[in-house]
Order: sequence, then C-alpha cells, then structure tokens
Amino acid sequence: MKKFQCMALAAVAVMMSACGGSEKKEVATAETEAPKVKVAKVETREVDQQEIYTATVESDVKNNISPQSYLRIERIYAEVGDRVSRGQVLVQLDNNNLQQLKLQIDNNQIAFNRVDELYKIGGASKAEWDNAKMQLDVQQTQYRNLLQNSQLRSPISGVVTARNYDNGDMTGTQPILVIEQDSPVKMIINVSEKYYPQVKKGMPVSITLDTYGDEVFTGNVHIINPTINTQTHTFPVEIRLANADRRVRPGMFGRVTMVFSKAERVVAPDMAVVKQVGAGDHYIFVLNKDNTVSYNKVTLGRRMDTVYEIVDGVEPGATVVVDGQSKLINGMKVQVVK
Repeated sequence: MKKFQCMALAAVAVMMSACGGSEKKEVATAETEAPKVKVAKVETREVDQQEIYTATVESDVKNNISPQSYLRIERIYAEVGDRVSRGQVLVQLDNNNLQQLKLQIDNNQIAFNRVDELYKIGGASKAEWDNAKMQLDVQQTQYRNLLQNSQLRSPISGVVTARNYDNGDMTGTQPILVIEQDSPVKMIINVSEKYYPQVKKGMPVSITLDTYGDEVFTGNVHIINPTINTQTHTFPVEIRLANADRRVRPGMFGRVTMVFSKAERVVAPDMAVVKQVGAGDHYIFVLNKDNTVSYNKVTLGRRMDTVYEIVDGVEPGATVVVDGQSKLINGMKVQVVK
C-alpha cells in the first residue's frame, strides 16, 4: 500500500513539473513577442504659415461731450446704452447768458440800422458805420459760440458708453457723456518685424471672439505703423471690422489670425504624436525598414482637425506609429497589424 502511494505521488510530481515547464515556456514566448502596432504614412501638403495675436475690441472713434466752460446742466437727453445720431442734441446747458446776449444783439441791431440809414444820406461817417457794424458782428459771433456751447450735439453716430453727471449738476473736468462709434470697430495687434514686408493695407484677417466661441469674423488691415519698436521688435497694426450688425462690442477679447504665406509641410495624424510627461516635448515613433522604431523628437506647427503640421523631426513619406506606442522604446522591433 505504501509502495503504491509513493508511486502515485511521484507521478503527480512529474505531471506538475511538466505543466510548470509548459507555463514558463509560454511566458517566455509572450515576453519575447514583438509588440503589435498600427501605422500610417505621413503626407506632404501646402499649409498656411500664420500667426495668431490676441487683442481687445475698441471703438473706431470715441468722443467726449464737454462744454467749453463750466456751466450748470439743465438737461441731459441721453442715457448709457442709447444710440445717437450725428448732430443730435445731447445736453442742454444753462442759457441765461445766451438770453442776455440776445437782447444786446437786438438793441445793437436797431442801433446799427439807424447808423446805416444815416450813412446812406450822409448823416453818419464811414468810421461810425464801421464801428457799429463791427460791434454787431462781434456780438453775433459770441452768440453763435455761446449757442454752440449751451446745446451740445453728438459729432458722430454711435452709442452712449458713459454718463458722468445728472440734471442740475455743474460741469467739471469729466465729460458729461462719452459717445463711441461701434460700426466699424478696431483691434490693435503687435506684429513681429520679420513680417513687415508681408503686411499690406487691406490684407484680410480672421477674427474669433471669446463671446462667440469658434464663429469666425472677417476683418482687414487698416493702418500699418511705419516704425518698429526697438525693444520688442514689433510694429502696431490696426485691424478694422465692419461690424454692420453691431454684434461685436468694444471691450470683447479676441484673436486675430494673419496668414503670411504657404509652405510645403509634413502632416502627421494627431494619434501619432506622443507628449513627454514633465518635459513638454513631443515625439513620434517612426517605423524603419527592419520593422524597428525610432523615437523622433518633433517640432509641431498648427493642428488642423485630426492632423498636425510637423515643422521638423519626420521626413516626407515616413511611416509612423498611430496605435500601440505605450509599450514601445527606441530601437524596439514591432509587429505591424492592420
């Protein structure tokens, strides 16, 4: 009986040894099997060479409505947010002085008429006529100036963006109202001096605004500053946006995209790009002829939908890994699967 048990145990041990050897062999095979990857060929295409600049929308014209001298405000006819037209009366100031001057003009007009009649029949000298006429002309000029200063009109069509006084207040150093033109509007950007020869008046640009997400507005280069800033080596460029529907408001933050030229660039799928954790560098695994991979550091340009512009690091026509990169290291042999 004991002999039989011993034989049985020995058999079990042999079987376990055989099974263990088989498992080790399978593990060893799995460990040495080349990682499976999916690949794609990069292509070459014309890519816009562009720069993106941030800027804030400004009014094309801004006017401060103020009198020539300090006067009491009788009435303000506009509130913040009101749209006003050019020539519209916005503020009525105290006109007591105006009324007094008008009475003086009326009296001097009567006096001049008398001198004029006498002069015609020889009853007054030319010097007397000239003196009476000069006094009347001076007072009429003063009246026109005072009238213009007592009724303040809008010099532009626009919207009221500030009101600093109430009816009955005395005017001070601040403007009574601020009027801003909101059609068109402008954005001022600072462009690198290397692009100076390529920036032309009327050149179209694309504009996106944080308020409207990815919606694209079209503007044009309106003014190019003729001098370069010696510290920043940039020059200001004024972008004008027609804004006929007045959806774009002064103060909105946006981005101006300028396209300077086109260039032939390698374009790779975004799935091929690997970002190195911590360093911020970008890499692509390139498949070699012997089915090994090279870990190439790349310089990225623009992202266009599902592809990246590759400025440097990958040659035209190269095959790159788009799936399975997590198991790869430089020089490793791989299996390509569809």
